[in-house]
Amino acid sequence: MKDESKLYLLHVVDILAFNEGIDTMAKQVLNEETTNQLKTKLIECIPKEIRSDMEVETLVVQGIPFAEIISIAKKNRVDMIVMGSHGRTGIAHIMLGSVSEKVVRKAPCPVLTVRQTGHKFVMP
Repeated sequence: MKDESKLYLLHVVDILAFNEGIDTMAKQVLNEETTNQLKTKLIECIPKEIRSDMEVETLVVQGIPFAEIISIAKKNRVDMIVMGSHGRTGIAHIMLGSVSEKVVRKAPCPVLTVRQTGHKFVMP
């Protein structure tokens, strides 16, 4: 890896899914309490050997996932986006769309999608 390499680990809390049935006060408390937990979980996904070889920055934001991913990629001038794909099919895919598809179409850089198997990133 190049000395100036930087790895951004991003988790986007989907505001449309997150806002359902949660009052404003609960959202603020949940956001403050979970942000650090999410950042810790993100960093734990990366082996220590990689973390020691490059700078790693964790980001937790709320928004529309594909839009936030693209915005952060542009802002930080990333060279490549690597992201998981849930592999939705049928009506779920038609109704919800695909975050990875939207990112692939609109990203300012190459996108590598990896089909997720077995491991799940769960919000605390």
